[in-house]
Amino acid sequence: MDLGMIFVSEVLGTGMLILLGAGVVANVLLTKSKGFNGGWLLINFGWGFAVMAGVFVAYKSGGHINPAVTLGIWASGADEYAPEVAITVGSTLVYLAGQLLGAFLGACVAFLAYRKHFEAEPDEAKKLAVFATGPEIRSYGWNVVTEVIGTFVLVLVVLSFANTPHELGPLAVALLVVGIGASLGGPTGYAINPARDLGPRIAHALLPMSHKAPARTPDLVGAGASGEGAGPGAGGDAEPPLPASRKNSDWRYAWVPVVGPFIGGILAGVASRFLF
Repeated sequence: MDLGMIFVSEVLGTGMLILLGAGVVANVLLTKSKGFNGGWLLINFGWGFAVMAGVFVAYKSGGHINPAVTLGIWASGADEYAPEVAITVGSTLVYLAGQLLGAFLGACVAFLAYRKHFEAEPDEAKKLAVFATGPEIRSYGWNVVTEVIGTFVLVLVVLSFANTPHELGPLAVALLVVGIGASLGGPTGYAINPARDLGPRIAHALLPMSHKAPARTPDLVGAGASGEGAGPGAGGDAEPPLPASRKNSDWRYAWVPVVGPFIGGILAGVASRFLF
């Protein structure tokens, strides 16, 4: 099969994954959304069905939509990524590039869908959470372990599907992702997909998103710590302007949801050689 078609297929499939996945997070977290406070399980199911939609859309390329799945198939000793798509360095790079670009574009479209809600949201952390994962307890080593475990489960079970005939198709993967989110998603937000985190994080850094200025404190507003006499018409000078806050895409953490899933996917692929 033409590698150009593989590239387009993975772009479209991964883009659909992130559009619907980031969309459900925005729906639950952004204050003005109708789905506000919908809860963790709504996010789990939203991501599960996002995976199902992405796999269907990317059927021509085998519906990887995840670099960890691609490398897991490679590590399993398989000959092909999809029918008539041999595993080579070139085809591997095409899959990875398509997945990263698709994730970036999907995040941008999700941003457009919720554009006014991002403007109305005062919490910068919630805005970032729509695009990228983050740990509840920041401990980089253990955060990596969590991502390794979650991705290992994902890729190992996906590889087992080839040896266990069923009629569920991509719905099986969707239910698996729901289960991983409900069981293992709490510590890190279960990226389990390097492109899912890195592509949208880049989008967050580049998109023209408004930022709230830091709160004004009394020592910034004129005559003394109490602020008495400050402000126009009160006998003091006008309040000085506050500096705009810098967008924080949390790049210090960004390597975790890339390295962890890569390790987990490769380990699952190697394990599948002995298990299936």
